[in-house]
Order: sequence, then structure tokens, then C-alpha cells
Amino acid sequence: MQTLFSELTSTARRMETSRITGQVSSVRGLLLTATGLERAIGIGQRCRVLGASGPVLGEVVGVDGTGSHVLPFGTWDGVVAGDRVEISPIGESVRPQDGWVGRVVDALGRPLDGAGPLPEGREARSVRAAPPPAFDRRRVGARMETGIRAFDVFTPLCRGQRMGVFAGSGVGKSSLMGMLARNADADVIVVGLIGERGREVQDFIQTDLGPEGLARAVLVVSTGDEPPLMRRQAAWTAMAVAEHFREQGKQVLLLLDSITRFATAQREIGLSGGEPPTSRGYPPTVFSELPRLLERAGPGSEGQGDITALFTVLVEGSDMDEPVADTVRGITDGHIVLDRRIAERGRYPAVDLQRSISRMLPDCHGPDEYAILQSARRALARYADMEELIRIGAYRPGSDEETDAAIRLAEPVGDFLTQRKGEATPSSETFAELYRLLAEANIDVALPDGRGAAPPPARV
Repeated sequence: MQTLFSELTSTARRMETSRITGQVSSVRGLLLTATGLERAIGIGQRCRVLGASGPVLGEVVGVDGTGSHVLPFGTWDGVVAGDRVEISPIGESVRPQDGWVGRVVDALGRPLDGAGPLPEGREARSVRAAPPPAFDRRRVGARMETGIRAFDVFTPLCRGQRMGVFAGSGVGKSSLMGMLARNADADVIVVGLIGERGREVQDFIQTDLGPEGLARAVLVVSTGDEPPLMRRQAAWTAMAVAEHFREQGKQVLLLLDSITRFATAQREIGLSGGEPPTSRGYPPTVFSELPRLLERAGPGSEGQGDITALFTVLVEGSDMDEPVADTVRGITDGHIVLDRRIAERGRYPAVDLQRSISRMLPDCHGPDEYAILQSARRALARYADMEELIRIGAYRPGSDEETDAAIRLAEPVGDFLTQRKGEATPSSETFAELYRLLAEANIDVALPDGRGAAPPPARV
């Protein structure tokens, strides 16, 4: 009875109180032009085209003297000139609630997992909400425990921080997201899979995420075969769900994979709507939509929780200066670079420690922790500078004491930072083990109270 009542309530909420109609005048590729709605519907609003194959939901992306220009959330198959067009509010908002945790939904908030209808909250939440005002936000909070050793020491993630993860294809982004979803110290995990390969959705859910990760997660999925409006909407819907839980005072970890596919979807939408390509084929709206989306994450106001967000960026040809990567790097509070060469050596997660940085340092580490980090960074940077000479045998051991110490440290640290999907290490144990490795390599740690290199902690 309760399920039936929930379905009836959802249907009643979607019923339209009035009906204004127009008609199709032309269809060219993805772009449909409708007349008769110009005064009733604006940019970004939804309409429904009643074609021979059934209703097709669309969004207005442009208006001019010829009519309203509409892109589909499906396809225009079967639509002909003269078909009726109606205004429709479907997809402009979602109604998330606690019952969404553990579920998989599509970009419009409809269930995909076959587990029955979704419960709906009382409040409709716009998927295109504006970012919170800057002066209404709290500051970024304390460090979030992730259980990932390379993260917790070298690129710490704080509550309310936004981080970009930059990598090429096949370097381990999905596995990294699964590790975070299982181990991160958060109340709710919201995962947006944008433009994902269809066959990999179940792999991510069952292998990377696992039952323990899914039990506290909401997944919003739009596969790569879906229209660009659906792929863009998936990112908006995932953000709206995260905002709902933030307002409840919960700590939310938001994982969006990938922002590049969101930008690609917006590029297709913009070009179809007649925008000129500006930067490497991207129209201007791409670079206005990216900050509008990313700025919605972050700390909430007093009494609310935080959205700690990781946005993956698919870097084509390892070009960190391509337009989307450069824009995201300028918006986020740090960046993590996954390197294919490191992955090929068998170290996962394949984090490039020299090119990755968290802008929350040094505040999110304690004094002793930061001293350990600095000593390790200096030694590993020294090794990176001399690595080619060392590998070809051009460096003679004993020539430089600092380089010798860096060589002694590099391999043990690389082994220590390698983790399997199911592994998780508390940050206190990670710092203790790194301190021990520094001591074994005869590298001094200048602790802030002048203690110098104290005896290393016991092996963990």
C-alpha cells in the first residue's frame, strides 16, 4: 500500500496544471524548431514533442525569429513537421531523499537498478541551482581520511575541498574512485558516471565500488550512447543530490567521472545551437558552465555539512594545458595527476607525487606530519631530477650524499604507496611508516620543536 501511495504521489506531482502547445516547423540533425511557444518558453526550459513513435522530451537551447530551437533527451525518430509540442517541467528538478542511498538512477532521477520506484522527498530541487554566495560558506574543514596512502600524505583532501584528478584513459581513475567510495570518511557518497561505457557500469558497481561502497552511495549514470543533454544532466543531477545531503548536515563525497565528458556534451549542445567554436572547438558556454557546476560543491553554511568533490579530467595526449584541463585546474583547490608511466611500473594508484598538489597544505597537516611530508618530497624530487642518469648508470654512488639518500628512499616509498583496491591504511600509520623509511635512508626530518630526527616509530 505504501509503495502504491508513493507512486500515486509521484504521478500527481508530475501532472500539468495547464497546457500550452506549439508545433514542429523543421528538424535538422539534432536541432528541432518549434513555433507557437516563443512567448511561453525560454532558454533551458523543457518541452515534449508528440511524435508518431511517442513523446520525446527536449530542452530549448535557442530562440530567434524562426521559433524555439530544441535538442532532444532521446532521438527525433518519427517526428515530422506539424507534430504538437507541449511545455513540460519533467527533468527540471529532482526530489532526493534518504531512500536514494544504495540506488542507481539515470540523469532524470529515474531508477535504473530494477529495485522498484524511488521514494521522493517533499521538496523539489532544481538541477541547475546557482552556487551558494561566497560569504554564506564556512571555511574548508579538517582533513578527510581516505585510507589511500599517497593521498593522505602528499595530496591531502579536506572536508569541503574540490580536487581535480587528471589522467589519460586506462590509468586507474575508476579504481581510484572505487577506493575512495569504500574507504573515505564520509556519510554519503554521490557518484556521477558521465558518458561512461555501457559495459563498464556494472564493472564499476560490482568490482570497483563493491557492496560496501554501494550501501552508502547514490549513483547517477548516463552512458556514452545517450544524447548530450542526458550526459550534461547527469552531472547536474548528481550535484543536486549531493546538495540535498549537504543541507541535512551530512559530510558528502562527490565523485564526478568525468568533467571532460560533461564539457564535450556541452560542446555538442552549443555547436548544435549555433554557437561559434572558440578554443579548440569548444564554444563559450563550456567555459561558463564549468564554474557554475564546480562552484556548487564545497562547504555549506553554518549548520550544514560539506560537499568534498573529486572531478576527473580525461587529459588527451597528457596535455595538461588543453582548455578543459586548464579551466578545471584554475577552479579547483588542487590537482592529482595520474601518470601512465607510473602505472606501467605496477604502482597503483599511479599518482605523480611531483606534479600533484593540494592547496590546503600546510594547514591540513599537523606540524610533525608536515615536516615528514617536506623531507619526503625533497628527497623524491631529488631522485626525479637524477632518475635518467641513475637508470643509464651515469651516476656514480657516493658522488652526492643527498642523491644517495634519495636513491635509498625511492624504491621503498614506491612499494609502500602501492595499494590494492581492498586496502586502507589510517593516516597515522601511513605517516609513521614514512617516517621510518626516511630514518632508514638516513634522511633527517626537521621536526618543528627542534627534536631533529628522533628514533623512528615502530614498524606498522
